[in-house]
Amino acid sequence: MRTLGVDLAAATKKTAVALLAWDGGDARLEHLALDVHDREIVELFGGSSMTGIDCPVGWPDAFLPFLAGHLNLDARPVLDHDGIEGRRLLAYRDTDRFVTAHTGLIPLSVSADRLAHPAMRCAVIQAKIAVEHGPQARDGSGRLAEVYPAAALKVWGLLARGYKGRGAPETERLGVILEHLKAAAPWLDFAGHEDRLAASDDLFDAVIASLTARAVALGQTLRPPASHAAAALTEGWIHVPSGGLAGLQDT
Repeated sequence: MRTLGVDLAAATKKTAVALLAWDGGDARLEHLALDVHDREIVELFGGSSMTGIDCPVGWPDAFLPFLAGHLNLDARPVLDHDGIEGRRLLAYRDTDRFVTAHTGLIPLSVSADRLAHPAMRCAVIQAKIAVEHGPQARDGSGRLAEVYPAAALKVWGLLARGYKGRGAPETERLGVILEHLKAAAPWLDFAGHEDRLAASDDLFDAVIASLTARAVALGQTLRPPASHAAAALTEGWIHVPSGGLAGLQDT
């Protein structure tokens, strides 16, 4: 099994990928790259059993009718979202609210925050994958799953905050998290990339996305309950690990 992790950004220079090759209960970091173009992501997807992508794969179901109503001067679907609670339905998906309830973390809004531009790129990448490898269900039941590294780190008992950025405090925290990950997963061979991972939160998040992809492949993530199943197919579903790192060794 090979699992691919993608830390997707709007710009290629901030986009990272990590490919893990699994042999029994051991894993080796086979490929690690920054400044990644769509073509490489699609090619790596083709050779992977499961891909975890750190980016929303869809928008809130209420968002399109709201925009269409505004475009067509149809007041009804716009007025349905009057007030702060109505606007929250435009900003957050079912899966975002589910993750907050289960982890205490609040994912960024795909329609009202900094994720909007990367999500547009993600939609194009999904279309390119569909052309070459077939459409992938947005709920993660195919070979592509939306992941959230901060949530995975929290579930696995690792520091999930404060390591983003290029300042001394952030890089120091990232180095500490990496050491904790190495201690918690001695079966994971970083293939000499430790210095690169300690210096780049993008590369590190790609590795966490790849580990989460392994959890998805083994059925070790929180799946959409019946009440969220329909929305997960249209809006997407964030796969949060349901167990510890040791479970990823399950053969």
